[in-house]
Amino acid sequence: MQILLTTLNAKYIHMNLALRILYGQNKHHEGLAWREFVIKEDPNSIALACKDFEVVAFSCYIWNITQTLAVARALKALNPAIKIMLGGPEVSYDWQEVLKLAEVDFIIPGEGEIPFANFLNHYPNVGEVSNLAYKENNEIKFRPSAEQFDILNLANFNPYVFEDASAIYNKVAYIETSRGCPYKCEFCLASLDNKVRYLPTPTIKENLLFLMQHGRVIKFLDRTFNVKKDFTLDIFQFILDNHKPENVFQFEITADIVHPDIIKFINEKVPRGLFRFEIGIQTVNQQANLAVSRKQNFEKTSGVIRQLQDKIEMHLDLIVGLPLDYLSDIAHSFNQVFALHPPELQLGFLKFLKGTPVREKYEQYGFRFDPMPPYQIIESNYLSAAELQSITHMEEALELYWNKKRAPNTMLLLEQQGNMFEALTNLGIWFSQRSHFHKHNLEESFEILASFCAHYFPNNAILQACVAIDYYLHFKVKPKTLLLEEVDRPLKSQLIQLAKLNLHKYRFMVFSVPFNFLHFQQTQQILAEPNYLIIQYIGTHKAEIVHQMSASFALV
Repeated sequence: MQILLTTLNAKYIHMNLALRILYGQNKHHEGLAWREFVIKEDPNSIALACKDFEVVAFSCYIWNITQTLAVARALKALNPAIKIMLGGPEVSYDWQEVLKLAEVDFIIPGEGEIPFANFLNHYPNVGEVSNLAYKENNEIKFRPSAEQFDILNLANFNPYVFEDASAIYNKVAYIETSRGCPYKCEFCLASLDNKVRYLPTPTIKENLLFLMQHGRVIKFLDRTFNVKKDFTLDIFQFILDNHKPENVFQFEITADIVHPDIIKFINEKVPRGLFRFEIGIQTVNQQANLAVSRKQNFEKTSGVIRQLQDKIEMHLDLIVGLPLDYLSDIAHSFNQVFALHPPELQLGFLKFLKGTPVREKYEQYGFRFDPMPPYQIIESNYLSAAELQSITHMEEALELYWNKKRAPNTMLLLEQQGNMFEALTNLGIWFSQRSHFHKHNLEESFEILASFCAHYFPNNAILQACVAIDYYLHFKVKPKTLLLEEVDRPLKSQLIQLAKLNLHKYRFMVFSVPFNFLHFQQTQQILAEPNYLIIQYIGTHKAEIVHQMSASFALV
C-alpha cells in the first residue's frame, strides 16, 4: 500500500512532530512516506504532488483544516479512487459531520499511534481497527477503545533521524517530554487529558542533544513544563552543559507555581536570551478565571516575571472574551500585564474549539461564535460585537508598534499618559481610518503614529520627538528624513568631532530633542532637558545611539 503522511504547516519554518513519530514508528511498512506542505500553497499543486498514493493521511489543526479539506477535494477530483484520512486535534471531537463529507474516508480521533499502526496492518479490512471512524454503505462506523498509547514505547526513539539533519537548523524543532496537562481550563483542549505522562528522561536528553547539535530554535510542546521541579532543573542543567551559542529554547510555563529553586537557578546560571518563556495569563479577573475552571495568582505570576525578566525573554498571553470579563475587566488586565513590559504580549480572542467545555455550554453566557474555523467569538453577554471590533483594532496596533518593535519607546511614553488600553484602542481606530494594518509601508506607519500623537497629545513635544527617534532607530542604513530634521551641517560636524566618532567608517544622523532620551530608556523617567542625539548606522544591524550630550554642554 502506498500511503502518505502529510500536513499543511502554518509556516515553512514549522516542523510537524506527529508526522515524524507516526512515520518513525511504522517505517517498516513498505510504501509509507511523509511530506510537509504550507497552508499558503495552492491546493491543486499540493494535490498534484499527492495524487499517486492510495491513501493520504492529513494531520489537522484549527489553522489548516479549511485548506486541508480543499486539498482533499482536489485529490478526489484528480483520483476518485484515492482514500483520505484525517487525524489531529481538529478532528478528535465532533468529527461526525466532517466524516460525512464526500472527500473524507477515515478519521482517527485522539492519539494516532495505535489506530494508525493497526490501520496499516489491516487495510483494506479496517473493521477490526479501534478508534478509527469510517463510512460503510453511507453509514458511519466507529469502535471506540479506552486503550491509551504508552509513551514509554518512544524510548530510544528519535523522530528527527529520518530527514536531512541540515534542514533542521533554519526551522523550529519541536520536542515533547510529556503529554497531558494537570489543569482544566475549559477553553483549552489540553484540559481534556489531565493525566501527565512523561517520556523516559534518557530519551528526552538524547533527542534534545541531537536537536541542539543540528538545530537552532527548539520549542518544548509540554503544556506546563515546570510541573516537576527536579525534572525542570535536570533538563535546564543538561541544556547548559550541551547547548551551542546559537541555540534558543522555548518553554510554556505556569508562572505562579515556579519553584524558588528554579528562579535561583536561572538567575545564577542561565545566560541572558538562552530561554524564552510563554506564559498564559489570559485574565487577572478572578471571577472570569473561576468561570472557566482556571486557577491563577496574578500577584505571584507578576512577581516571578519580574524576577526573571532580566534573563528570560517573555511572551505573555491574554484572552479576550472569557465569561464574566467585561470591556473594563479586559482593559484592567491588559494594563496590568503591559506594565510588566514583556517583549511580546499576545492578545488572543476566545475560540470555541471542538470538544472544549466552553463550547459545550456556550449558551449559558450568551456566546455567539463563528461556526467555521477558528471558531472565534462574535459577541456574548459581556462583550458586544462593536466592543470586540474596537479591541481588534487595539490588538492590531499592539502587534504593529510593540510586538514588532516598530515604536517601543513611544509605546512606553504613551503608557505614562494614562490608560494604555484606551490609548492603543484609539491608535488602532486612528490607523484603520487612514490605512490598512497589513498593507502599508514603514514610513506610513510612523507618519500615522505621529499624527495620532499630535491629535491626542497636541502639546507633548517629547512624545512627538520620541516617535521620530523610534523611526530613525528602526533602520540599518541611514533612512530618508522624516518627522524630525537633523541639526544644520556645521553643528553636526562639530558634535561628531566632540564625540570623537569615525565619520569615514560609519554614517551618522544628529538631532536636537527636548528630553534626556537615554535616561528615559533606562528608567522610564522623563528629564525635560534639551539634548543632542547622535545615531550611528553601520548596515548590519539596527541603528543605535552612540552619543548623547546636553545642548548646554555642547554649546559651551
